[in-house]
Amino acid sequence: MISQHSYFQQCLPFVQQLHIHTNFTKEQLLQKDFLIRQENELSMYYSPHNDYINPDAHIIIAGITPGWFQMKTAFKQCVSSQSHHHPLEQVLYETKKAASFSGTMRVNLIDMLDRCGVHKAIGMDSAAELFASQRDLLHTTSVLKYPVFYKGKNYTGHQPPIERSALLSRYAFEVFPQELNEIKNPCLIVPLGKAVENVLRKLSSESSFSQHTYLFGFPHPSGANGHRKRIFEEHLDEFTEIVEGWAVKRKS
Repeated sequence: MISQHSYFQQCLPFVQQLHIHTNFTKEQLLQKDFLIRQENELSMYYSPHNDYINPDAHIIIAGITPGWFQMKTAFKQCVSSQSHHHPLEQVLYETKKAASFSGTMRVNLIDMLDRCGVHKAIGMDSAAELFASQRDLLHTTSVLKYPVFYKGKNYTGHQPPIERSALLSRYAFEVFPQELNEIKNPCLIVPLGKAVENVLRKLSSESSFSQHTYLFGFPHPSGANGHRKRIFEEHLDEFTEIVEGWAVKRKS
């Protein structure tokens, strides 16, 4: 289903002006036609890959915000799908499938999920199937739905803190919870990194989000996260226990 907060129709005329074989640059995508809002040194731009919501998901993986690499991948897939005249919902689904946690981040993420036993909990050979044949079980998203940049660089969740920005607070504590409410099942929610975890800890205390199971403490799978392996190893037993508990709850 298509997110109620989608800017797709508004941005469609500008998306249609993009050429399919272009290797998009920041000058082409980080420009006024795709600018949603600016606040001090923060800027939020439209990208089409968080506009599709999977209401039947059983696992939710949430990042802080799409980065430049994901944004570029999303536009490439969106323009390609549109060129084949696919229906709007299919375009947005294909775009999300291609762009969500793409690159080495996805490789690391799959390995980490497998080591926690997520694949066993849902009866798969590997969590890689969540990004392929079993995509209908997965919803990927971001606390900040659209790409946010701070001084032109990927926003990491820390500078400025979400709570100190009206723009970021609105997306984290109004738009993001509305999206989670679209999902019908009690899910295993995997927050990627501290900033995402902080938002979800606040939301998890509300009754409408208490049915979910949260993998708190899960380190960000980015290759740039130098502490990832150490933190993951230190908490692996705890993660495995949480996943096993969720698997039991699912069956009951």
